[in-house]
Amino acid sequence: MNPSVPAPAPGAAPAPGARFNFAAHLLQANAGRAAKAAFVDDHGSLSYGALDEQVRRCAAALRAAGVRREERVLLLMHDSCHWPVAFLGALHAGVVPVAVNTLLTADDYAYMLAHSRAQAVFASGALLPVLGAALAQGGHEVQRLVVSHAVSHASAPLAAGQQAFEDFIASAEPAAQAADTGPDDPGFWLYSSGSTGRPKGTLHSQANPWHTCRLYGQAVLGLRESDVCFSAAKLFFAYGLGNALSFPLSVGATTLLMAERPTPDAVFKRWRGEGAGAPGLKPTVFYGAPTGFAGMLAHPALPAREQVALRLCSSAGEALPAELGEKFQRHYDVPIVDGIGSTEMLHIFLSNRPERVRYGSTGWPVAGYEIQLRGDDGGPVPDGEPGDLYISGPSAALMYWGQRTKTAETFQGAWTKSGDKYIRNADGSYTYGGRSDDMLKVSGIYVSPFEVEATLVQHAAVLEAAVIGVPDAEGLTKTMAFVVLKPGQQATEADLKAFVKDRLAPYKYPRLIEFVPELPKTATGKIQRFKLREQQHQRGPGAA
Repeated sequence: MNPSVPAPAPGAAPAPGARFNFAAHLLQANAGRAAKAAFVDDHGSLSYGALDEQVRRCAAALRAAGVRREERVLLLMHDSCHWPVAFLGALHAGVVPVAVNTLLTADDYAYMLAHSRAQAVFASGALLPVLGAALAQGGHEVQRLVVSHAVSHASAPLAAGQQAFEDFIASAEPAAQAADTGPDDPGFWLYSSGSTGRPKGTLHSQANPWHTCRLYGQAVLGLRESDVCFSAAKLFFAYGLGNALSFPLSVGATTLLMAERPTPDAVFKRWRGEGAGAPGLKPTVFYGAPTGFAGMLAHPALPAREQVALRLCSSAGEALPAELGEKFQRHYDVPIVDGIGSTEMLHIFLSNRPERVRYGSTGWPVAGYEIQLRGDDGGPVPDGEPGDLYISGPSAALMYWGQRTKTAETFQGAWTKSGDKYIRNADGSYTYGGRSDDMLKVSGIYVSPFEVEATLVQHAAVLEAAVIGVPDAEGLTKTMAFVVLKPGQQATEADLKAFVKDRLAPYKYPRLIEFVPELPKTATGKIQRFKLREQQHQRGPGAA
């Protein structure tokens, strides 16, 4: 950061017109922790002192490579200590990192390369084949390809035009100053999950993660320097970026990174302190999603309470069914703090609290954010009635890149339209009703797919469920459930219908139930109900 321009005082919000660089802010905040581990991955650790040096070297190397202010660099990397160095190095240089999902296809990456016009790519070695296939499509040519082998035991030989990550950051002396950016300058992109179609490049400012650290990581979760944070959600999307990078760095905590998929066995291994990078290091804070919590609770190797060091768990991505939260807390005596965030708002804006959890609800507005529920006419809805969720807060994205119409639909002045339906309860908490395009009207009354799904998963034999509306032969909407049973469990359609009827209003029970081996999901674990609707549409009215 330019020393001639004062940075915001510690704890003070970055003011419009002032100078602020988020990477420089984090490095400065941790200047007194040089020897402490900032990140631990499967192969070693990165101290705060080494993070500072490597981030500044990465920034200088990007400048030396000819990548200019506000140009984009694609991050196609598995979670490792190299990831935060690349991300923060780009921010430090005023270059815009574009973090992308590591589980997509070559066609997806070809689109993202062309859409972002990335000048360089940081890629994990294991992802070079799919990246190569994307580059071969010819939609966009990158100027520099930097390869990280941090998550591979065997480093494959590099091809012409490729440079090893370690060599790239060693090629320049650490930058003495960060780019002279302001709080509203472009910071980074995150692509939306694509649960309803082609992902959108969501542009966040330099200051947006500062706000989420203060308002959620610190004020709600109460993260502290002594914490060891571990997120099943990967760094490439908004929830994981806060969980495993900005939140822990904002308080000087340590983050445990895992390159592999967060299967129950992989998560349990880290909970028990059996990670190869730092044996004995056990997470105190775990961030997951409902699908993951369900799979872990149903797993025969679920660790005992005395085997873990957890003090707090967080859930987001989709609403957490009450049964899951209650069962987890009974087992570990640790709450799961469920909340809702979005790529557009960067992190969670509506949440339970560690000291105040109402399972089955998404909790209360996070201080610093305002919430409105609006009806079909745009006006407010009374408590107990579903409405479209709108949010106003300081971490809203600047826009969708190159999509003016969609930007105008979502970012409406001070308000961001979430696309979710919610109900406000008498105690001020909010209950999830489903995505706005997923809500059903049965006999003229709104039915929340999530409410039916949450009831179905309370059945001892049910692992997961997804509910959609299907037209019958007369064109009337009926509810249909797709159900995944737990391994070795059995249930009939009649069993599940009766189970739901006993717990919900009679008109809400699913008229049709189909047992399936798995549900269609995005790479981040969100159920893609639109794919179930398309499948059912092809079958025709009344088909099961």
